Amino acid sequence: MTQTGKIELMAPAGSFESLQAAIDNGADSVYFGVAQLNMRARASINFTIDDLPEIVRRCEAKNIRTYLTLNTIIYDHDLSIIKTLLDAAKKAGITAVIAMDQAVIAYARQINMEVHISTQINITNIETVKFYALFADTMVMSRELSLRQVKKICEQIEKEQIKGPSGNLVEVEIFGHGALCMAVSGKCYMSLHSHNSSANRGACKQNCRKKYTVIDQETGVEMELDNQYIMSPKDLCTLDFLDQVIDTGIKVLKIEGRGRAPEYVATVIKTYREAIDAYYEGNFTRERVKTWMNELKKVYNRGFWSGYYLGQKLGEWSNVDGSKATQKKVYLGKGMHYFPKSKIAEFKIDAYDLTLGDTILITGPTTGAKEFQLTEMLVNDEKKEKAVKGDSVTIPLDFRIRLSDKLYKIVPTQQPENA
Repeated sequence: MTQTGKIELMAPAGSFESLQAAIDNGADSVYFGVAQLNMRARASINFTIDDLPEIVRRCEAKNIRTYLTLNTIIYDHDLSIIKTLLDAAKKAGITAVIAMDQAVIAYARQINMEVHISTQINITNIETVKFYALFADTMVMSRELSLRQVKKICEQIEKEQIKGPSGNLVEVEIFGHGALCMAVSGKCYMSLHSHNSSANRGACKQNCRKKYTVIDQETGVEMELDNQYIMSPKDLCTLDFLDQVIDTGIKVLKIEGRGRAPEYVATVIKTYREAIDAYYEGNFTRERVKTWMNELKKVYNRGFWSGYYLGQKLGEWSNVDGSKATQKKVYLGKGMHYFPKSKIAEFKIDAYDLTLGDTILITGPTTGAKEFQLTEMLVNDEKKEKAVKGDSVTIPLDFRIRLSDKLYKIVPTQQPENA
C-alpha cells in the first residue's frame, strides 16, 4: 500500500526506456530482471548488476519502490551468482526481491532483504500465506483465483493479523493486466519438451501462441475447432472492473509486460494510474472505463478477458496470431542533437515520411516514451509540412533528446477480418 492509502501500481521494466516510461506515467513501483535469472530472460533486454545503482537513483528521486525478480528455478551452479546479485541489490538499495526458490528466499532473509513471494509458488489459501509470512512481506496470489477467493484471503490476513518479517501485515498482490498463458501460474514445460528451452528458466519459446490442428490418432478425424489458437489465451485486463478488484483488499496491482515496448508501458501505466485515482476520487464511471479501454487497445494485446477473477470456468482464446493493437509505430529516424537554450531537437529521417499533424513517438533510455502530435517543424532549416528520407528535421521540445533516441510515427493498424 502506498503512503497515499491507494493500492500500489506496479510496472514492468525490461529496459531503461520502459523504466523511464513507468516513472513518467505514475507507477508506484517497478520490477525488473538482471541477466538470465528471471522469467523474462529472453523476452526483454534485461539489466546488468552495474545498472542497479542507476535504477535506484531514478526511482528514489520519484519515491518509487524497486523490485528485483529472481523467480526462476535455481540450480547448484546458480547459487554463487544468486548471492553476488542479492549482495549487489542490497548494497544498491533495491527495495525487495521477488522469489520462488527457497535458496533465494533464505539468502535474502540472511542479508535482511525484503522478500516478495512470486506467483510461481501458486498461493491459493490462507494457510500457505501463514507459512510464507515467516519469510515474506508481500505475496502474489495464484492467477487462477477468483476475486471472491482473493477477498477472503485478504480478510483473513486482517482478522488474524498475519504479519511478515517487517512486523507489518502481509500485503496481497495480484496480476492486473497483461499476457496470460495456458500454464498454471506461469509453470509450463511445453517449451522444455519441444526445444529443451525451459520457460521456468525464462526461455519460453511460446509454443502455445501458434496455430495447431487437432487430429484423432485412432480415427484420423480432424476435430472441428471454433478457434484455431486453442492454447493462446487473450490478455488479462481488470480495468473495467477495477472497483471490484480494489474492494477485495489487495495492496498491489501488478502489470505484466517486461518484454513489451516502452510505449506499451507508458500507455498501460498511465491508463491504470488514471483509473485507480478516479476510484479513490469517486469518479470511476462507465463512460471513463470505455475511454480507458480504447486507450489500452492501442498498444500490444491479444484481445482482453477477465481471467478467472469473475469466476469463468474456461479460458477465452485469442483468434489472431500476434497483436490486436489498433495502432502501431513506424520507425522514421534517430536523434542527432538538442539545443537546450532554444529547446529544439534535431532528427535525421532514415525511412518513410513525416507530415505535420502526425502523432509521433520518441523513445530512449533517458527519454522513456513520449508521444504527441507534431504541430511544428523545420525541414532542412525551412518551414515545410512534410519531411522525407534523408531530411534533417528540427522540432520544438521541452525535454532533452540524445543520440540513442529513436523517432517513430503512430499509424492505425489494419486489422484482419473477424479479429
